[in-house]
Amino acid sequence: MTPLKPYLIRSIYEWIIDNHLTPHLLIDAKQKGCSLPEDFIQNGKIVLNIRPEAVQNLSLGNEDIQFDARFSGKSMHIFAPVTAVNAIYAKENGKGMVFDDHDDPSGAPPPEPTSPKPKLRVVK
Repeated sequence: MTPLKPYLIRSIYEWIIDNHLTPHLLIDAKQKGCSLPEDFIQNGKIVLNIRPEAVQNLSLGNEDIQFDARFSGKSMHIFAPVTAVNAIYAKENGKGMVFDDHDDPSGAPPPEPTSPKPKLRVVK
């Protein structure tokens, strides 16, 4: 199966836009393959405003997120793997979704916890 995370990102993005709010992404800037504005990274993370008026050519793909935006007046192409997305939320109220740092990119369900066999006894 394909990973669920990119589908959740797209659906939450649409929900935020439909409610006239501002979608923000929290990105783990330390992940390999990210192309982000270094001056805006704090503690290895960056928050990106992805409202339609703030970005151009937004692509919320299954493997990566890409768009063009301006930072301090300079145009830049932003690229981040979907695995680097830690959260998507509305700026105004914080509603959205936080993703576990250990989300499995393969989309495989987590293993079932093992428990000892139940112990039965006869009650008279």
